[in-house]
This record gives sequence, structure tokens and C-alpha cells, in this order.
Amino acid sequence: MAAGAGLDQLEIMLNAIQTPPDCPAMFNTSGYNRNLFQTKDDNCGGLFYNDNNLVSGSLEALIQHLVPNVDYYPDRTYIFTFLLSSRLFIHPYELMAKVCHLCIEQQRLSEPGADKNRIRKIAPKILQLLTEWTETFPYDFRDERMMRSLKELMHRLSSVEEIYRKTVHQLTQNLIRKLATLSQYEEVLAKINASVTDRLTVLKTKPHSIQRDVLTICSDPYTLAQQLTHIELERLSYIGPEEFVQAFVQKDPLDNDKTCFNDHKKTSNLEAYVEWFNRLSYLVATEICMPVKKKHRARVIEFFIDVARECFNIGNFNSLMAIISGMNMSPVSRLKKTWAKVKTAKFDILEHQMDPSSNFYNYRTALRGATQRSLTAHSSREKIVIPFFSLLIKDIYFLNEGCANRLPNGHVNFEKFWELAKQVSEFMTWKLVECPFERDRKILQYLLTAPVFSEDALYLASYESEGPENHIEKDRWKTLRYILVFFLFVKLDS
Repeated sequence: MAAGAGLDQLEIMLNAIQTPPDCPAMFNTSGYNRNLFQTKDDNCGGLFYNDNNLVSGSLEALIQHLVPNVDYYPDRTYIFTFLLSSRLFIHPYELMAKVCHLCIEQQRLSEPGADKNRIRKIAPKILQLLTEWTETFPYDFRDERMMRSLKELMHRLSSVEEIYRKTVHQLTQNLIRKLATLSQYEEVLAKINASVTDRLTVLKTKPHSIQRDVLTICSDPYTLAQQLTHIELERLSYIGPEEFVQAFVQKDPLDNDKTCFNDHKKTSNLEAYVEWFNRLSYLVATEICMPVKKKHRARVIEFFIDVARECFNIGNFNSLMAIISGMNMSPVSRLKKTWAKVKTAKFDILEHQMDPSSNFYNYRTALRGATQRSLTAHSSREKIVIPFFSLLIKDIYFLNEGCANRLPNGHVNFEKFWELAKQVSEFMTWKLVECPFERDRKILQYLLTAPVFSEDALYLASYESEGPENHIEKDRWKTLRYILVFFLFVKLDS
């Protein structure tokens, strides 16, 4: 598939989704401690509340409220929500510069004779804020301007009080490790993508006795579902929470000159995950269309039905939906003679679970069940929740589109961002689960690198397996065969 195909597919799927519930009905304060101002005497300047819940505020007041002082430290839900949403209005490096300036000036860290007792009270809080920022949003610090501000503030703290030097060093090392791991992951992805090539030629040109297919690599559905879960959890773990916001960044109406992240829209890990979903769908379709014999094709279909069922039992809804999508592709669904040999009762149940009607009501019910199981789980196996990712993005997209970022008075609509943060923080919990299954390198390599057919190649393989049934299919078959002959001629000529 082409490099940009992932988000193109997402855009197509966005259009197919049911209308979401009205935005106001989605707000739910349960689980959020919004009583943020118990110890801060600031007369709530520039901040507005409803029943002691922060609902809006000016950007400057919200920034000020992020900065701790001797008597106050912001609630963790506020820190996460503001750091997540603030990038819609201000670049992270600009926010960091403002935070550092407020810390230095308000706590008089720049004064030669700084009050050490005061520093001992405020420094741990500042370091805690920086720790939460670097641990939750480490990718912000790939920007050199962020790192400069961070190092300046940490240098001031450690130079004033020696006892904080160890904490500063540990914070820095943890951040460097996270960024190095991200770079290594990106290099691995690049290598995987470079080794995968779309093929227009049908694999029947290769002797069937030496063709590799999924059943020669793994014949146990549960094992394959486990390896799919490995891939899902690994790719989920590298998606930063900010990518959900940056994917839908719009122009700030109060700033005519700039759009946040217009220069570098950092959503590569999110895009890579959407592309994985598309790859798995095409891999399933390829495996079904590739075999010469009808009996073999039917066996492959039944195998993937069993894999999908095991994914459902594990809580891996993303692989489940990718498999169903692959089976529902037209080149596969048109194979009527093949499907006639398949026992489809289990597939019908899975399709019912992932039925898009009523805004995916059945799936959302199953997801809530898996989430509840995860909350009370005693083992990593029971904690696994891998959502149907494209639908999660759509929910966030519709929340973003359905509610204004700013109110008519110019204040930030913080009520909207509480809900956004709640959805993203739930994802953050899911992505931290470590996969409990043993890795099988051979199966993983096949899933990640086995060549898959393009859409045209799928149709050509499908027509070769079961001939065209009408004039439209016959015309398309002739066109595709002509393209194939031309492609082979050019390749031989070169």
C-alpha cells in the first residue's frame, strides 16, 4: 500500500460512521477530581467554574494555573488535560518557555541570594511537574527549543540546591532513554516498510509447491491471535497522547498568523498504526485469494474466522475488525463457490458483534465489558483491551468537530477538553499493558513483511479463482490482464 494510504483509508471510514451523539451529552465528570483550587488563593482570576468544576478560562490564566507555588500543586488530571489540549492554542516549546519564566520569576530563582527554605518547598513541586510532562508527553522534547528551556530550569534548581542534582539527572536520563527508544522504533518501522513490496502479479505464477502462506507458517488460530496482539500492543505503546489532538489541529481563530503544528504535524505513530490495520486487512484478503484450489481457500477463510474469534476473546478488537474487513473486501466476498464450502455461523456472530449500526452499539457494549474485566484483572492476559482504533479516532474527531475550542468571550472551552482528556487517558491505560504471550519471531516476521496484493491484484486473483459473472466483471478482468501483461513486458524489457 502507498505510504499515505493509512490516513486516506481513515478518511473514507470517517465518512461511513454513524452520526455521533450530541457533544453536550458526552460530558461526564465521573472519575475526575476537578476541585483544583482548594489550596490556591488566586481569586479564580480569568477562570470560570460550574459546581466547583473548571469549565473555561483565558489561556494565560490556564497557564498560570499549571505552575506550582509554595502552597499549591495542580491536580494531575488538570496537568494532563491542559498539556494535552494546550497545543491547539500554543506550541509546546512556547508553553514550556512561559512555564519556565513563571517558575524562575515567581519563585525568584534568578536572585543571587535566593531563600533556600523557600526553594526547598517549591523545587520538588517544579521537578514533579517536569517529571509528569516528560513522562506523559516525551515526544514534545524532540524539539531542541523544549530541551533548552527544560535544561535551563533544571540547571537553576540544581545549582541553588545540590540535593536536587540527582533527581534532575534521573529525569534527564529517563527522557533520553524514551526518545532513543522511539528513534529505534522508527528505524525498525522504516526497515519493515522497505522490505514490503506490493505485487500486481498473481502468485499463481509461482509453483504452488513452494508458495508460502499463513497456514504453512502457523496453523493454530490462538497462536496467530497472540502474535497479532503482540504487534498491536507494541504499536499502541508508541502512540503519544498528543497525536490524537495534533491529527485534527485547526487554525486558532484568535491567531491570524499561525496554525499550531503547521510546520511539523507529529502524528507518525498514529498513522503507522492505522496503516497496520490496512495491511492486516489486505493480508487476510491476499491469503484468501491466493490459493489455486477452492478447498484450500475455504480452509483459509475458516482459519481466519477462528483467529478473529480468538482475538475477540483476548480483547484485541482492532485485529478482529481488520480480519473482518479483509473478508468483506469485494474480491473476497464475490467468491461465492468458495464461501459455499465455509461454515459461516461463527463469522456471522463476529460480524454481529462489530455491526456498525446504532453507532457500533454491539462493539461498544463488548468494549465496556472488556474494560470492566481489565479494571478488576489480576493478570496481564485479562488486562488486554485493544480498541477498534479507527473508531476511537472518529469519536475524538467528532468531539473535536462538534464542540468549539473557544467560547464567544475568547476563553478556552475547558469543559470540552475534560471529555477529550478522559477518552485519551483511557487509551493511555490500555497501551501500558505488557503482552503476556510468548513471541514467535517467524510468525511476527511473516505478519509484518509478507507481500500483500494491491486492490487490482486482489481482483485479478479473484477472477482467476472464480471467473467473472457479468459484463462489468469481464471488462475489468480484461483490463487487469492487459495491465499485467504490460507490466511483465516492461519488467522483462528493463
